[in-house]
Amino acid sequence: MNLTKPATLADIGRAVGVSAMSASAVLNGSKTSTRISAETRNRILEEAARLRYRPNAAARALNRRKMNTLGLAGIVDSGELNAYFLEILNGVLEAAGRFNQNITVFTLHDWNVDSGRLADFCDGRIDGLILVAPVIAKPQPELFPAHTPFVSLHSNHAIPGVINIESDEEKGAQDIVQHLLQQGHTDILHLAGPAGMLGTRRRLAGFKKALAAAKPRKLVARSIEGGFSSEDAASALRTWMRDNQGATLPTALFCANDASALGCMEVLSQAGLRVPHDISIAGFDDTIAARTSVPQLTTIRQPLRQMGGKAVELIVNREQNPRPESDNIVFPTQTMFRASVAQPPKKPIPVPDLR
Repeated sequence: MNLTKPATLADIGRAVGVSAMSASAVLNGSKTSTRISAETRNRILEEAARLRYRPNAAARALNRRKMNTLGLAGIVDSGELNAYFLEILNGVLEAAGRFNQNITVFTLHDWNVDSGRLADFCDGRIDGLILVAPVIAKPQPELFPAHTPFVSLHSNHAIPGVINIESDEEKGAQDIVQHLLQQGHTDILHLAGPAGMLGTRRRLAGFKKALAAAKPRKLVARSIEGGFSSEDAASALRTWMRDNQGATLPTALFCANDASALGCMEVLSQAGLRVPHDISIAGFDDTIAARTSVPQLTTIRQPLRQMGGKAVELIVNREQNPRPESDNIVFPTQTMFRASVAQPPKKPIPVPDLR
């Protein structure tokens, strides 16, 4: 026998002089009509130990129709580190460890173009599939095979039959803008996310709701499309500053997420502006980037790790609890008060020349 290859039941059977089925009956508890004596049983066990036999996990999983493996599908742009995805992945991996599950990551390039691949992923290699921030304009039933449970996180559209996990984004945006108002900011610029995104609309709605609830006073509040990446946000802020050179600089920026806030911080630093002395800045998500930036970023915490863990829990426990009471599970958000927000400067600051 070639010892560089794992031992098989056939190898053990040949060495003992019995069939592979008999060896399987002893080692894996398989059913057999052949009577196996105590002596033969001991010889099979001894030979298995000598050959360092290990059961074929894939074959056993196929036999019981359960792989103990979950899939995770999402888009990770190659341009920069996606801290949002990593926070969710950490939660998924931690929960997978608790439930003795493995995780297979499937990468997509475009949700609408690649959505047909979702059914291909459900070919028996996984027991369920978690979709991270899916953006599928017209979800079709054939994309989501009934034999595989699906859970989505921050789905841009409701997907029939798929449980969605999200956070209260509108309330979070309202809370952080109220914090800016309480600090005395009356000139706030919101760098929103991409147009057409549900999260963008909800955060913009929270921004407007906080302003509408403010006590009557002179407020300057504007919103421009920025993006969810630091590069897109930085580009949007540079364009806005060039278009408004010499005008009064807002005293605070509320950005669509932490990545966009960090992109804006870089632009402000290059323009010679100090955060929060000259301008305050707030983000959304509370990823590791917010906790390690200088200064640390005031932001809205979405419990992304807990949300990822909940997705695993829903799939693993589907036999005991096939469906939760609602197809939409909403986690609360929390304002994280850090050093990037302070009271506004005493004197107006003009938008600097970026040339």
